[in-house]
Amino acid sequence: MNSTATNIRNLRQQIPNSVRIVAVSKSKPVSAIMEAYNEGQRLFGENRVQELLQKKDQLPADIEWHLIGHLQTNKVRQLVPFVSMIQSVDSRRLLRVINAEASKITRIVNCLIQIYIADEKTKYGFTMEEAVEMLGSEEFRSMQSVRICGVMGMATFTDDTEQIRREFRFLADCYKQIKSRFFADDHSFRDISMGMSGDYKIAIGEGSTMVRIGSLIFGSRNR
Repeated sequence: MNSTATNIRNLRQQIPNSVRIVAVSKSKPVSAIMEAYNEGQRLFGENRVQELLQKKDQLPADIEWHLIGHLQTNKVRQLVPFVSMIQSVDSRRLLRVINAEASKITRIVNCLIQIYIADEKTKYGFTMEEAVEMLGSEEFRSMQSVRICGVMGMATFTDDTEQIRREFRFLADCYKQIKSRFFADDHSFRDISMGMSGDYKIAIGEGSTMVRIGSLIFGSRNR
């Protein structure tokens, strides 16, 4: 079995420099994260706030932590002082709480709007219509402590590559529509986070700027 460092080197040879790799370190020990770090990886993604909190103080301060899993509003306060990006903003209520907690510490938190693109009820996210309604609202325009940097989506867990391709293409189209309508002159709005270990090549083909890779870097999950 290849080492984490070897896996990262191999992955970088296959992924364009314009696409950022989020190393999904969920359930992985600090030692594995440090191996990736020593290979130059700085961007890591965690699904759970509690696990992220346990790891971050044991690891170098220049790591960029992204929260990529479903975020409960009662966990937001613990996250906003240090998180580099919350990719999984899946409701207006959650964005409202992030803004409120960030404003208390005079910090602006980078966020992605999670769009529901899968044919699975277990996935979270805004519909495109809900996202447009929220972004066009007076409430959103008054939020000074969040910065929307793009969109995120999770494709259906299926072997049907054409379905996955359609879902990623839909997300890229959502990005383009939201960009032109609300963020045309905002250079911060630039990310389409889509693609994981099993489908990242399809995602990159459809315009992904950020892929979330776990098992191809760290091996299969420990739990």
